[in-house]
Amino acid sequence: MRPNRDGELKLFNQFGRFSLIVILGWSSVSAQSFENFKHVQSASFSKFRDKKDNEFSKYLQEQWKEYKAYISPPMYQKPKPKVVPALSQKRLQNVGPNLVINIKPSVVKALPSPMKKLKAYDISFPFYGTSVGFDVDKKMKNANFYPRGQKGIMNFFSVMAASDYDSLLYNIKVTCKHMNLNDWGVYLLVDKLAHTLFVTPDNAKLFSWFLFNKLGYRVRVAFGADKHIVLLHEIKGKIYSTPNYTLNGKKFYVISAYNKGNIGSIYTYEQDYPDTTKALDFELKSLPILAKDLQTKTVSFKEYGKEYTASYSYNQNLMDFMNSYPQVDYKVFFNAPLEYETYKDIANDIKKYTDNKKASAALNFVLYFVQKAFTYERDNEQFGREKVMFAQETLYYDKSDCEDRAILYARLVKDLFGISVVGVKYKNHMSTALHVPMRGDSVKVSGKRYVLADPTYVNASLGQSIPKYKSIMPDSFVFVK
Repeated sequence: MRPNRDGELKLFNQFGRFSLIVILGWSSVSAQSFENFKHVQSASFSKFRDKKDNEFSKYLQEQWKEYKAYISPPMYQKPKPKVVPALSQKRLQNVGPNLVINIKPSVVKALPSPMKKLKAYDISFPFYGTSVGFDVDKKMKNANFYPRGQKGIMNFFSVMAASDYDSLLYNIKVTCKHMNLNDWGVYLLVDKLAHTLFVTPDNAKLFSWFLFNKLGYRVRVAFGADKHIVLLHEIKGKIYSTPNYTLNGKKFYVISAYNKGNIGSIYTYEQDYPDTTKALDFELKSLPILAKDLQTKTVSFKEYGKEYTASYSYNQNLMDFMNSYPQVDYKVFFNAPLEYETYKDIANDIKKYTDNKKASAALNFVLYFVQKAFTYERDNEQFGREKVMFAQETLYYDKSDCEDRAILYARLVKDLFGISVVGVKYKNHMSTALHVPMRGDSVKVSGKRYVLADPTYVNASLGQSIPKYKSIMPDSFVFVK
């Protein structure tokens, strides 16, 4: 990996490219429009409601600096195999204790409903199947990024800081709690609100920037050579294939430019908004509570001439939410739960085939299910880009590749049998390994022996790995909680 050269900066010449844009053809702007603009911007000089905003506005007036971008590398340095070989299957002796699947009860608790309103909200929109609404102060609606550049950002911030934003922040927090949204859900909600309220993308980004800071997230705003707004989020972990910048030792990502290449240098301030402490965390410990759009799917596979089937339901709104994720750390995907309805359905079907069978037979049955019930295809062929799936998504799509199957198998083994499992990452492949006392190919993880189980190597049983990887040390391991 090449050295990270981000953070290289130079003073931005405020009398050069940073000079205010001279608007040609000014005569075409009506006097009335100009008076409206002056009226709106005059609010920016009223007394701020929060002392922190007075302090922060001074930072915005200081000379901004140029930062050069660094593109985080893709998840795979080498292409994944286009075709994975199949193994000639042999019946193996079943070993280990008999296993019984005990289907765990749902841990999802109903959250108190948000307060009902007697009148309509100022603004409402669908959010993954759920209708949400907010009241927005008129001053906020009138905020505008003008003129383009540092002065325009200061003007926008001043109008927002003088507005009545407290009730909006409160209602955003109530909605996020009601819907059990993680940080990524908060990001999506604020982003949707901003782009529903403002037609101009620059205004929407500035609106989001103000709200994120008020919500405690460490977010910067900047602009590029084209004078358009760039939103920068500090991230817990990393986002692959995404422009990022190091500011005061912290890495900030341009989420909107994910998988779009380099966006060049940006210009921004040095000081964080006061008391912002949160980096955007993509971890999905529990699922969002979304309106139900239940669909069903049935998959099947053959084993020694006998056909096995599994049918399960899923919420299409949850699938859409998961599909919005960029490529973040593997641990996020490996440790996200299955939706309870899906887990219960699939657990009941697998239970019919594995209860009171030896441990090796039960674990191999689930392994064969993941290997054979879905067609192997690389992400580039299916999506035109690299996409790691949650276990829930792998059950949804007909096709998947190595890391998707590894995530699904690890999730099923952990949830159904409670066995310790890790993801095993090679340069161009992903497998899994189980902490079980069985023979076969294995790896050492934290001083313990884990038996390899490859969900992509069709017909392979526990302890049988693809020959080309037997002599290769894995790059890393992903622990499954």
